[in-house]
Amino acid sequence: MGVQQWLRLRIYIGESDRYHGKPLYMYLLELFRQRGIKGATVIRGIAGYGSHSMIHTASVLRLSEDLPIVVEVVDEEDAIKSILDEVRKAVKEGLITLEPVTVLYYGNGGSG
Repeated sequence: MGVQQWLRLRIYIGESDRYHGKPLYMYLLELFRQRGIKGATVIRGIAGYGSHSMIHTASVLRLSEDLPIVVEVVDEEDAIKSILDEVRKAVKEGLITLEPVTVLYYGNGGSG
């Protein structure tokens, strides 16, 4: 595979956000897998704030805090655009961004 231009979709949500009875990040991860998206990563932040300007942080005193979650997906433009309506429907609060990325390599190294 040569160098290609794909899209990166980033979804910034809270750890406690839910959709259809499950954590929103898991709902999104399962949606992406079912729709054939090449891959997705869920990143749990140690601190952050959003539109409400309330700082959320992991600390010993506040273990149940609503930490920031970023769900990141990189795939070809058509694949990303095909899931945007479903993502917008599921994300009630947060931030969704879309940007071009240059993919230098995508693969499993031949390990199966």
